[in-house]
Amino acid sequence: MRYCSSLTSLPNELGNLTSLIALNISDCSSLTSLPNELGNLTSLTTLNMTYCSSLTSLPNKLGNLTSLTTLNMRYCSSLTSLPNELGNLTSLTTLNMRYCSSLTSLPNELGNLTSLTTLNMRYCSSLTSLPNELGNLTSLTTFNISGCSRLISLANELGNLTSLTSCNTRN
Repeated sequence: MRYCSSLTSLPNELGNLTSLIALNISDCSSLTSLPNELGNLTSLTTLNMTYCSSLTSLPNKLGNLTSLTTLNMRYCSSLTSLPNELGNLTSLTTLNMRYCSSLTSLPNELGNLTSLTTLNMRYCSSLTSLPNELGNLTSLTTFNISGCSRLISLANELGNLTSLTSCNTRN
């Protein structure tokens, strides 16, 4: 469904595709919401929502996607928050939120993503703080918060990220 720039919604019936392992809805710049039924796609390993710039929120049911290893939300510039249920995605290894410039906070539950190796929050320019629970991400090897110009401080708990090999905090 990539490059469907006039698409404003997805059918609920998409949730019936329970064998689907990859869903690419990138460049659907008019998409304003996702159906809760996406939470039925329990075989999904990759969800790419890059450049879905009109999405303002994500359904809580995305937390049911426990096979998901890659979640790409780059340039979802209208997202203001993430559901706490994303903390249930314990198989997730890559979370890319680059240029989610309207995100004002992150749920503490992201600290449950103990398989996460890459966390990219580059240019999430509305974030003012990071949850202390990110210090639980002991598998994290790459952490990018460059361009997060409103971050006031970093939690001491980030010192627990002993697997970290790359950390970019440049503004």
